[in-house]
Amino acid sequence: MITMCLASMIGSCAWRLPDRIVVESNGTCADLRAFLRDPIPRPRRGCRDGRDRDARPVGDAWCEPPVRKADMKAPAVAPPEPRRPAPAPARRLFRVLLQGSAGPAGAVYVAALSLHLALLAVMDTADSPSVGERLRSWDGAFYTGIARHGYPGAFSTAGHPTGHALAFFPAYPGLIRCVHAVTRLGYGAAALTAAQLAAIAALFAVHRLFSALYDHRTATVATILVACVQPMSLVFFMAYGESLFLALAAASLWAVYRRAWLSAGGLALLAGLTRPAAAALAAAVAVAAGQWMWRERHVAWRPLAAVALSCAGTPAYLLWVGFRVGRLDAYFVIEETGWGTHWDGGKAFVASLVDTLTRSDGWVLVSTCVLLLSCLVATAVAWQRTAWLPFLVYGTGILVIALTQSNFQHSKLRLVIPALVFLVPVARVLSRARPLAAVLVLTAGALFGSWYGAYMLTVWHYAI
Repeated sequence: MITMCLASMIGSCAWRLPDRIVVESNGTCADLRAFLRDPIPRPRRGCRDGRDRDARPVGDAWCEPPVRKADMKAPAVAPPEPRRPAPAPARRLFRVLLQGSAGPAGAVYVAALSLHLALLAVMDTADSPSVGERLRSWDGAFYTGIARHGYPGAFSTAGHPTGHALAFFPAYPGLIRCVHAVTRLGYGAAALTAAQLAAIAALFAVHRLFSALYDHRTATVATILVACVQPMSLVFFMAYGESLFLALAAASLWAVYRRAWLSAGGLALLAGLTRPAAAALAAAVAVAAGQWMWRERHVAWRPLAAVALSCAGTPAYLLWVGFRVGRLDAYFVIEETGWGTHWDGGKAFVASLVDTLTRSDGWVLVSTCVLLLSCLVATAVAWQRTAWLPFLVYGTGILVIALTQSNFQHSKLRLVIPALVFLVPVARVLSRARPLAAVLVLTAGALFGSWYGAYMLTVWHYAI
């Protein structure tokens, strides 16, 4: 039976047999055995025609003798090209920041700004202020006045309070003055131009940060959520400091993720001169530096310098205000006098939450409470996932600072929009969904978020 099978195999593949079969002393066919193992003959070392060099008879000249290593010449190797010097750290950081994020972030910015302006124009009435005036209203008037006239030299709490401009940090007014000096625009137009530049930078930095932490698709979805889906995202395009703060905070977190410690510390310093909520960013930088030094079992000066820089911005401005008016607690007195803002550990937020959800009939306050609770739940979900710890610390710190102050309840949605952390679960879910479903959800969310901001700016009669 075995012989018949072998015969049939050989008969069917006779055209593949070698042209000579050498019979060994034990009566077997060496070439036949090799053919049955591998029917396609392959050349062996030292042979040109594919025959077995070890099975040839003495004196046969089928194969040339193998070439000795001493006779082999090393191939010519081209000299290596001279390496270009590496760019400076700041230039390299800026180059990587724009890589892969300019297109999506720019497209999101154009679409979001167009949607916000369109809804503002639709909801505006004939006898109301213009769209530009609305975008410069409330805190925008303070920022524009600081850029034009500077800070007051004193404040008063008796009678008609004065000096409230000292409650606004100097980074955004300084950017307005720079735009005015370069473009020669009026201070109102320079304020809006500075806000747009900061908004573009913020979307670039957010997209780059989420690309580093997750993936490109999640980063694009998160950028859309930041720009137009979350309620009060309209503030990023107003003459407010939120867009500049988000740009500096997201860029600082991304620099920390890349271990560019000095760049991260410098950006966090500027964020501390933009908003007092930069204390959350300083905590994130400190956590990242502590993690790195613990893992490396090495204390380095660059992470420590980054922590020191990130903690210097806000205290420096508070001390400057105190020395300017001759009272170290002047900033906190101004906040309490002008806006009733002080640290209460969240008592005012809890009391307002209970009162609104049980007795209030105003839908703005009810929606504010529901949205804030949604942010807290989404933040808790983000903590359950394996997210980057400094990012979680930053976002949670922004929420804690906003919710533990006794300021206006309807202003808290504006204060929490730079947190980013509560957008992570939504961005992850939508990035994994089918494209059509993701587009429909994002479109509906963008319409709602943009309409909510336009309503609060045109219909709501109180500060945002």
